[in-house]
Amino acid sequence: MKRWIGLFAALLGLMTFSQTAQAAPCGIGQAGATQTLTIGRTGRTMLLHLPTGFDLNKPAPLVFLLHGSGGTGEKMLASSRLAETADRHGFIVAAPDAGIPVERGFVWNIPGVPTITGAVPGPNDADDVAYLTTAIRYLADQGCVDNSRVYATGLSGGGRMTSWLGCVAADRFAAIAPVVGLRAGNPKKDRPEEPDPATCRPSRPMPVIAFAGDADTTNPIQGGGAGYWHYTMHAAEQRWAQINGCTQVRDTRWVADKVYEEGYAACRDGADVVGRITAGGGHSWVADNDALWAFFAARTRPQN
Repeated sequence: MKRWIGLFAALLGLMTFSQTAQAAPCGIGQAGATQTLTIGRTGRTMLLHLPTGFDLNKPAPLVFLLHGSGGTGEKMLASSRLAETADRHGFIVAAPDAGIPVERGFVWNIPGVPTITGAVPGPNDADDVAYLTTAIRYLADQGCVDNSRVYATGLSGGGRMTSWLGCVAADRFAAIAPVVGLRAGNPKKDRPEEPDPATCRPSRPMPVIAFAGDADTTNPIQGGGAGYWHYTMHAAEQRWAQINGCTQVRDTRWVADKVYEEGYAACRDGADVVGRITAGGGHSWVADNDALWAFFAARTRPQN
């Protein structure tokens, strides 16, 4: 009997130690500050903004902010003003640089999709999906991030990368919000006006809110443009609705001055698909940051 009591006490001690280790406070920065952080052993850094009032003992939601083609995380963080939104609502913002350097900045590695240089990423280019998912694990292991509440948004090429994360890393992200960059896989080679289902097969339904301007001539919502664009924003929304098993078409409605909303509801696991379009808006950060966060805040990734 004493032996079993001893084993039970030892087991209880291990459990207590494990719980204590998991509850270790986040020690990577100061609340209300933005810093450059090296992610584990990747050798790559990213800007990380901890919100004002951040509780070091309570893991927070994380939003990745992905810059456009040729941009940088630093410029994207400044122009989007998402850090100010984070301070109001209490989430962490990570603004990384993409893995492929170009003359003006960096571009994202989306397999099969040419960059602004016209080149398709090759096997020797950095794997951005691996880098971002490693960052999630690293920040969660540090006790800083709630890995069931990780989200992605991005501008233009960063919007396409955000869409790609929805396709291939649905097990890591709770929702996505592309800005002037919603895609649902690559265009079909024989019918580029349609997305190719074979190139976007997420492991679970993915909630999507997409922002765009109807006067965007770079990634026009009417389709066309560069070879990776071609199909319309509506086609992308329809494909995500199909992926998510949505059964209801939302009524199109004006939600703000010059902003209307469309999309799909009654989707599996609450994975609604929403498009918010700014009348007269161009190829820029047309997102309403508070609306973006409200969509994210209502969604948590199911735990495996």
